[in-house]
Amino acid sequence: MVLARAVDVTRRYGDNLALDGVNFEVEPGELVGLLGPNGAGKSTLVNLLIGIRTPTSGRVELFGGDPRQPQNRRRLGVTPQETGLPASLRVGEVIDFVSAHYDDPLPKAELLDRFGLTDFVRRQTGGLSGGEKRRVAVALAFLGRPQIVFLDEPTTGLDVEARRFLWDAIRSFSAEGGTVVLTSHYLEEIEALARRVVVIGGGRVLADDTVDAVRGLVAVHRVSLTVAGDLPELDGIVSAEREGDRLHLLTGDADRLVRDLVAYEVPFQGLEVRPTSLEEAFLTLTREPVPA
Repeated sequence: MVLARAVDVTRRYGDNLALDGVNFEVEPGELVGLLGPNGAGKSTLVNLLIGIRTPTSGRVELFGGDPRQPQNRRRLGVTPQETGLPASLRVGEVIDFVSAHYDDPLPKAELLDRFGLTDFVRRQTGGLSGGEKRRVAVALAFLGRPQIVFLDEPTTGLDVEARRFLWDAIRSFSAEGGTVVLTSHYLEEIEALARRVVVIGGGRVLADDTVDAVRGLVAVHRVSLTVAGDLPELDGIVSAEREGDRLHLLTGDADRLVRDLVAYEVPFQGLEVRPTSLEEAFLTLTREPVPA
């Protein structure tokens, strides 16, 4: 059974085309990462799938039905990009209030422990930092024992330790059979968590595959070498970045680039060739024009 689906979905905001004929689906047990620059359409897609927005054209489904219907949202957990918590309530009181909306919520102590919030239970949410509020908001998405969770930029504002603590909680939920769809600008986060990566740019799906496959899709390698001065004009270089005497080149044909360096008698040393990181693949994909 497909838990969430978008079929030929288009969404406009006035003259702005946010999504253009997007097809996307999520099956049980998947941990999917949505990548894309600001304005790519990631949050719009999530909002359609959880029933906050409706498509201009096309169809969206959640548990096989209309995501706007309450019966199709009972097994859903969500942390949107922006959340508001009642400033005068303590964290424990917020959890109690949200728990009352579910027939079988997680025990408060279990939720607090899983998300590292035990020390926060008596603190008013208005006195929390932005990152601490974010941790509470993410934890609340798991309170109702959801089958699928949508996390839109879940670790924004978190420090490294808090981010990794949250990663462990998401991994545990996934290991227990839960389904997760998350958007993130932290490419390290997608590499650490997601088994499937969907790259969105210009309102279209540019890639939908494993992390390794997305890297391979752009067929780009990173060639690093130590060289003084500028290189001659060489074909096939996607981008170049210099750090002192160290030069980092992205190329679709690393073998040819090395042969050209030798043929032009470029005095280099410390040559290193490796596959692209997900970040490099992502930037290359979103930099390329989308086919008409």
